[in-house]
Amino acid sequence: MSLKFGTSGLRGLSVDLKGKPSFLYSAAFATFLLRNRIAKPGDRVLVGYDFRDSSPAIAANVKLALAAQGLQPIDCGNLPTPALAFYGIGAGAPSMMITGSHIPADRNGIKFYLPDGEIDKTHEQGISAIAQELADLEIPVCAAPVVGTDKAAEALALFMQRNRTLLPEKALSGMRVGVYQHSTVARDMMSVILRYYGAEVIDLGRSEVFIPVDTEAVSPQTVAVLQEWAAKFSLDSIVSADGDGDRPLIADETGMPINGDICGLIAARFLGADAIVTPITSNSGIETLGVRVIRTKVGSPFVIAGMQAALATSRGVVGFEANGGTLTASSFPVATGVLEPLPTRDSFLPILAVLATAAATGRELSKLKLDLGLPFTAADRLENFATERSAALMAWLRADDANLERFTAPLGQVSRISELDGLRLTLSNGRIVHFRPSGNAPEMRCYVEAGSPEETAQVLDTGLGLLRGFDAA
Repeated sequence: MSLKFGTSGLRGLSVDLKGKPSFLYSAAFATFLLRNRIAKPGDRVLVGYDFRDSSPAIAANVKLALAAQGLQPIDCGNLPTPALAFYGIGAGAPSMMITGSHIPADRNGIKFYLPDGEIDKTHEQGISAIAQELADLEIPVCAAPVVGTDKAAEALALFMQRNRTLLPEKALSGMRVGVYQHSTVARDMMSVILRYYGAEVIDLGRSEVFIPVDTEAVSPQTVAVLQEWAAKFSLDSIVSADGDGDRPLIADETGMPINGDICGLIAARFLGADAIVTPITSNSGIETLGVRVIRTKVGSPFVIAGMQAALATSRGVVGFEANGGTLTASSFPVATGVLEPLPTRDSFLPILAVLATAAATGRELSKLKLDLGLPFTAADRLENFATERSAALMAWLRADDANLERFTAPLGQVSRISELDGLRLTLSNGRIVHFRPSGNAPEMRCYVEAGSPEETAQVLDTGLGLLRGFDAA
């Protein structure tokens, strides 16, 4: 079976999740909630899902399992993950989001939330152990599917109200913004909120077929389309999100995507955070900006744990990942109220913060990232890179210094190594190259930093070439 917990939730092949596994893990989650007195019989569990073809069938299994274990499934329909999580926190209810986020449509997943936010790695272990206990559990035969109370409109309205407090009225007036709608569940709300703030919005590329958009490694084909739209419609920016709307894609006036960690950093500065929590894959220059920075492994559970620790000594704590998904552990005063904590990835906060910063300063988006004075970075992935092959590569590189030296010779001499998550190599020539197996899919990722965009592109190409050439045999 293909299922495993990754950096954020359970992931696997859609064909597997449409069968017994989604029922089994949902029953295990329900049992976990009941055993730990997080829920009692009859309590509500919220269920949302993205636009993948497989998501409705998986959601049906999820609701069936919850009902079979004595809990009440509440159907929240197609909505962004941060909207579901925010609604759950407000309602004091656990929730489950059926989504594969940015990965291809042949895969899907389930994200699990407690009443106060995402589950952590310890919770994952507990749910997995119960799933093993329940391995022989059979899906009951029902005369009709479990529908659940429809709360989609209520959940969306609450999240919309949150985003309407963030900026002053008409803060984006005069901006022309394209919304690349594709198949993200955030598409309609994103267009609505931008128009609410006075932007002229051009909806682009809406698709009824699921399109996987990885905001951390935007494909050259997608960049070409963004550049074409930017020129054709004279846009100030193009914005979008991944499949479940928790990772932003923000392109500048030329159609070039802005790195997600830059977007998260701008959002943290917009809110006035005094502590930033971000994975080791984010730009190494963040520490130079005078804010306390805590580095973690990749994955929102690790960022959330870091944010909770930071609350002991900091009043304004923001987290973000290299994909741009931005989290808040503190309340922040904003234009028309208070932005309550949302300790899960959100694409709306960084999008609105970046656009508002550009509007308030009169700076083009391409200049905002240069104003920070940070190193140039880039990232990409090799798809269909088997998990076993990734593990073999990491083990081989760690086994012998000579292996590492030989493998990285085309990049430069290694002067420092971090093994917090994968292998992050600082080279004597000042470059940084980070090799990391994906925690969500059979992919190998490469992150680089260098002195110019051209040098960064060249180093990334060399790093990916080294990965392609590795023979696990």
